[in-house]
Amino acid sequence: MTNRPRVTAAPAAPPTTTVTWDGANARRLARQHLLPSASLPPAASPAEAAAVMLGAHAQVLSAAELSVGLRGNGLTRTDVRTALWTDRTLVKTFGPRGTVHLLPAAELPLWTGALSALPTGTSPLPRDARMTPDQVEEVLAAVAEALTGTELTIDELSDEVVARTGPWAGDPVMPGFGSMWPRWRQVLHLAGHRGVLAYAPDRGRRATYTHPGCTPLPGPAAVAALIERYLYAYGPATPAHLARWLAVPRPWAAEQFAALADAGAIEEVAFAGGGPAWVVAGDTEFPAEQARGVRLLPYFDAFAIASWPRTELFPGAAYQRALAGGQAGNFPVLLVDGTVAGVWHPRRSGRRIAVTVEPLEPLPASRLRELEEQVERVAAIMEGTAELTVGPVGVGPHA
Repeated sequence: MTNRPRVTAAPAAPPTTTVTWDGANARRLARQHLLPSASLPPAASPAEAAAVMLGAHAQVLSAAELSVGLRGNGLTRTDVRTALWTDRTLVKTFGPRGTVHLLPAAELPLWTGALSALPTGTSPLPRDARMTPDQVEEVLAAVAEALTGTELTIDELSDEVVARTGPWAGDPVMPGFGSMWPRWRQVLHLAGHRGVLAYAPDRGRRATYTHPGCTPLPGPAAVAALIERYLYAYGPATPAHLARWLAVPRPWAAEQFAALADAGAIEEVAFAGGGPAWVVAGDTEFPAEQARGVRLLPYFDAFAIASWPRTELFPGAAYQRALAGGQAGNFPVLLVDGTVAGVWHPRRSGRRIAVTVEPLEPLPASRLRELEEQVERVAAIMEGTAELTVGPVGVGPHA
């Protein structure tokens, strides 16, 4: 037998760029238009603001209006509503993690192409409540047909879906808010991801839906483009971070990063002493200085949700006070020099907005003046008059 030389794979070259937490955080804030920057002026429109944050979480619409307004110059909640319901430059639909978001209408083909290509996990519903793949497609086709050229409430849409598919679609098998919802509603968010459903203006107090007239981009290209946008806005990031942001399996996210790295679209850096992470190829310039200033961010703001490592953004006592079981977004947060330093709560009554801010450490006079300016800005965006109280916030986390 001939002895063959043993071949050992060469170790991967170490990253050539090291990124500190302060540098990454300052760049994220600047690219979110939350940090004054000569090279990145405030967003000129609600659609531009929604684009830079990769969608505004809109389950609480007033919070989404504030998230958008904080990234613009002089934008108000009326501007957001006009963009959404009159100009139609914004679309309210199901975005990342299947949650309701405001997305730029011009980017809807990319979003729907990417979101509809994401892997789906096993349904948490009991087996006899689930739908077969064929039933899912039948319901999605029925939703598309029913909503084309019209606006329907959820009950009206349900009647149309059942009429087009069969009684099985209307079986009350889904736990809802104090009732059981029809079977077909388990794919409501998927209809948004496929581009066949979006919100229309409310009819009184009832939400309505319509067909947004969107043709999704091809899935693989859309997924790659979305990941690159995510890394531009929130990088350096890892596959685990992306998996949390999109609510997808980590192995799938790792496969996407590997493919993009092989294609030369992204590159590895050493990040914050925590191991390798990735940025868009060539996008390795970071500020040398820590972010400065005081900011107020509302419920479910994209910056708080998508920025990792979470222990760096929510240091020390902030991790317990401003998160809900490790989940970001459930409390509005106070940022001091780029990290969470407290929580706050707005309570509106007519034009009056009572703002209570609970810092985790006493604020010096200079910081209090900055906080007062932030409260005035919140009031301007929400078109009200704010009154500031510095003290404990007694409101618990939003569900």
